Amino acid sequence: MKKTIRTIAALFIVAATSLSVTAQKATVVKNIVIVHGAFADASGWENVFKILTSHGYNVSLVQNPLTSLEDDAEATNKVLDKQDGPVVLVGHSWGGSVITQAGVHSKVASLVYVAAFAPEVGESTLDLVKTAPPAPENGILPPDDKGMIWYDKAKFHAGFCADVSKEKADFMYASQAPIAVKSFITPLTNAAWKTKPSYAIVATEDKSINPTIERMMYKRAGSVVTELKGSHALFIPNAKAIADVIETAAKAAVK
Repeated sequence: MKKTIRTIAALFIVAATSLSVTAQKATVVKNIVIVHGAFADASGWENVFKILTSHGYNVSLVQNPLTSLEDDAEATNKVLDKQDGPVVLVGHSWGGSVITQAGVHSKVASLVYVAAFAPEVGESTLDLVKTAPPAPENGILPPDDKGMIWYDKAKFHAGFCADVSKEKADFMYASQAPIAVKSFITPLTNAAWKTKPSYAIVATEDKSINPTIERMMYKRAGSVVTELKGSHALFIPNAKAIADVIETAAKAAVK
């Protein structure tokens, strides 16, 4: 009789252990997809990429065409389609609008906003920009005759990436990617933060997006907020802190 009880108990332990391992596997998110913003491309995320990949994450970086909200969301969805499991979707600046639109994808487990826009359904990025006054250092120019928006050379360092060297800022300006004005004025049809957990980083020294706007958006979205001292491009000098937030999202995500 005692032997039978011990056998049954052992079976229960094995079953419980198996269930525990299965549950752990179900909650592990190892795929990170990063969506860059306007006036830049994905290469600025190299340091964050190196940290996350050294910790075992599969990191993919979307190269937005910056031609429209629809085009950028499509580019993001193509990368999401290629992932082999659940994803933490990260967006910087304009990339926040993109992940808000595309983040309803079935593979997205959670969202991370890095000094990024997080619009509501029916709201455009420009609608959010107009909710607080711009900083004097903000160098976003009016659209040119082809409907493209550039960042002013005279204000690029102070307004976009004040915490990198002048040499680095000069290179970033020279390689900037302009964005089509229609991207900023197109209302969103999805708001992924309504159905997906979100994390957000406020850049307290941001001169391209007023930090007041960032705080308002993230409060509305119910995001877990981290405030970091840094410029709009804070992901370059603060790569470890940014990677830490992304890892927190990955470890907390249940998919």
